[in-house]
Amino acid sequence: MTYQVQDVAGGKPIKLWTEGVPVEDDARKQLMNTAKMPFIFRHLAVMPDVHLGKGSTIGSVIPTQGAIIPAAVGVDIGCGMMAARTTLTAADLPDNLHGLRSAIESAVPHGRTMGRGRRDKGSWENPPEAVDAMWGALLPGFMRITEKYPRLKNTNNHKHLGTLGTGNHFIEVCLDEDDRVWFMLHSGSRGVGNAIGSHFIELAQADMRQHIANLPDKDLAYFEEGAEHFADYVEAVGWAQDYARRNRDVMMNNVVAAARQIIATPFTADVEAVNCHHNYVQRETHFGRNVLVTRKGAVSAKKGELGIIPGSMGARSYIVRGLGNEESFCSCSHGAGRTMSRNEAKRRFTVDDQIKATAHVECRKDSDVIDEIPMAYKDIDAVMHAQRELVEVVRTLRQVVCVKG
Repeated sequence: MTYQVQDVAGGKPIKLWTEGVPVEDDARKQLMNTAKMPFIFRHLAVMPDVHLGKGSTIGSVIPTQGAIIPAAVGVDIGCGMMAARTTLTAADLPDNLHGLRSAIESAVPHGRTMGRGRRDKGSWENPPEAVDAMWGALLPGFMRITEKYPRLKNTNNHKHLGTLGTGNHFIEVCLDEDDRVWFMLHSGSRGVGNAIGSHFIELAQADMRQHIANLPDKDLAYFEEGAEHFADYVEAVGWAQDYARRNRDVMMNNVVAAARQIIATPFTADVEAVNCHHNYVQRETHFGRNVLVTRKGAVSAKKGELGIIPGSMGARSYIVRGLGNEESFCSCSHGAGRTMSRNEAKRRFTVDDQIKATAHVECRKDSDVIDEIPMAYKDIDAVMHAQRELVEVVRTLRQVVCVKG
């Protein structure tokens, strides 16, 4: 066994694939709170990138029967990764990669502009035709949701489709062991997904107002299956997950188009493409039972299934193949996992530290990205070793260009 078992008085056991990686005490307490919920199926599965989250722990797999916890899915619904191997090699890239980074930054809106009356630089001013067409496919579902929940209509939806966002979302150009070029990106359902997640978290807490004092944490408020808001949430979260996947598709197409403006060698970029969520919920069958599986910072790793485990900015990333480990509900980690908060990283490290840690990467090296410094994350090699019975490594990638919001 490569996992540890933690028994929980009055709750289900917790199985942790965390050998050789730190687990903060607050995260353990949060896991125990979740394990005490009466509808947890069999056990919680905890990935090696585990760290404190809102309500439920990031890096956990939460199987439930008859109920769903909106805050466990979170507000970045459908957040995940996409990677595509190209027919390019390192020799095809320009000697100076700044132009390639600039072209990608121009092709994909990223970041965020705060302030009333100012256009958000992280959205489209006039969405291109490809975005309009993709939004057209999403619109019927959005209209069904907003007919019942009109406050969700006035959100960043159409103009956020095909945009990156902020925080740990990124676009990278990477090289594998054979010096083949990959494009990789990380984003989710943007403003509209955040609005959907926040609204249904509030609804769950309102529905449980009489009982919320009895919960270990108010963010563990849940919908019971059969209730009106349960069905509405399942529909809305499914739509947001579809939005997130299409968002990554649009971005990848624009990244490829931008690269073609800079790289003289003709290439294709549809080889070994992978598009996977790591903040989502879906119905699955495990141990012979139909259950709802919430992966909060975890990736599906069914036998033979391809997935992506990114390292931190400046560290290796991995294309993996699932081993179908049923004890983990066929899951693996979604990344390295933070060891400290964003504020702590900004307090502890300097721009000089950031420059040294990302010396081999063409990327921003300023005070606004210090919170993403590699030292704020766990050691990706230790994380991969801890989950050696969950996935096998197919490709090891190293970044040469990184675009941050």
